[in-house]
Amino acid sequence: MEYTLSMIFLTDAGEKSTLSVSGVKAGLTKAEVNTLMDTIITKNISITNSGALVKKSGAQLTQRQVTKFDIA
Repeated sequence: MEYTLSMIFLTDAGEKSTLSVSGVKAGLTKAEVNTLMDTIITKNISITNSGALVKKSGAQLTQRQVTKFDIA
């Protein structure tokens, strides 16, 4: 299984901006996501066209399963 964390932030302009990270661990907790999002805001890691990320809006963990077939 492959997991992707999508974090939704509000910017200076009040617009939503999504930051996604693939390859995260399966057992990611709400506390870990909150800490990560707080760090991203505090360290001003990402700036968008509508300004800096200033507030958390939401987050989701998406699970994807890929089945490969050997075709001869």
